[in-house]
Amino acid sequence: MRRIGLTHACVAALLMIGSWTAAGAPPASASDTPGSGSPTASAASTRSAPASAALLQAMQRDFGLSPAEAEERLAAEQRATALEPKARKAAGPAYGGAWFDEKSEKLTVAVTPDADAATVRSLRSSGAAVRTVEHSARRLDATVSRLDRLDAPSGVSSWSVDPAANTVVVNVVKGEPADNDVRRFLSEAREAGPVTVRTVRAAAETFAAGTVGGDPYYTGNVRCSIGFSVHGGFVTAGHCGGVGGQVRGWDGSYIGNFQGSSFPGNDYAWVNVGSGWWTVPVVLGWGTVSDQLVRGSNEAPVGASICRSGSTTRWHCGRLLAKNETVNYSQGAVHQMTKTSVCAEGGDSGGSFISGDQAQGVTSGGWGNCSSGGETWFQPINEILGRYGLTLHTA
Repeated sequence: MRRIGLTHACVAALLMIGSWTAAGAPPASASDTPGSGSPTASAASTRSAPASAALLQAMQRDFGLSPAEAEERLAAEQRATALEPKARKAAGPAYGGAWFDEKSEKLTVAVTPDADAATVRSLRSSGAAVRTVEHSARRLDATVSRLDRLDAPSGVSSWSVDPAANTVVVNVVKGEPADNDVRRFLSEAREAGPVTVRTVRAAAETFAAGTVGGDPYYTGNVRCSIGFSVHGGFVTAGHCGGVGGQVRGWDGSYIGNFQGSSFPGNDYAWVNVGSGWWTVPVVLGWGTVSDQLVRGSNEAPVGASICRSGSTTRWHCGRLLAKNETVNYSQGAVHQMTKTSVCAEGGDSGGSFISGDQAQGVTSGGWGNCSSGGETWFQPINEILGRYGLTLHTA
């Protein structure tokens, strides 16, 4: 890529992690931000903040919170995130799942009746609320695995464990429950284990889009969003391009190629970076360099708030609804996805899902839009890193 002065060079760096820049307008360069001389310098200036101003503002808007309430919620979610793996280990075979309770701002841990009194006391003393349930997480996960082996018709949108309801939820598209293939699938699903059927408004679809001028990256005639910087490149959605496919930036210049890609079955990919482009551990906001530092990839619990940034609809926030969900796209099923109440639209595919300063995953698809609402799934970041042996670029 041709590099003309500091401003152009910084723009290139930002776009490596700023794929969600507003359509038709290039992102801000380091020189546009007061008091900063480089992306990393300006990013470091927010190190003491619990989250970026843009993320906190999006939480205030989408959850109806005051600034203080948004910060308090992030702090509570960070405590729950740290507690969840410890609670799972403490509960052992009696573990029935866990989720963040919005009202109490605590992690709720489900245990089966065979959990001994010492285990329950230990969980409560750690700060968690405890609920007794019928089915263990192991049994519910096994039910999901059995459903994954079934041939799902298009009228079935997705399925996953709902830990609070202590069941596997199968989502069926409105108007499809009477379809013979759907009825057959549901009959087989109920034989597999504890299953509850719910209705959703529309079928799941991916969020790729045709080429639109001024957007952050292109491959062929598809426009998608960059997810997170890794050492040597960035991660994004697999349906955005196949191995070897060339990736171009907002200015049409060459960035790199898809080094790995998987879809369906999974929905993840990674692209190498070169030709004057480089990476920084920042999720770029709108008009500022130091929007959100990425400091790790600790997995947030069900019920936690989560925000998404994409090249079409910018920042939007919602709740983490389910994990390990199988999504039945028209191109084929994708497994081990995380479902959220965050909206998205075409071109947002591959973009960042983040909880506080912790990377969560890359946008895959969903239903609805950011005018009427909807749901969106993401592929968890840690699975992508493990699959390709990548290291997340963190501050």
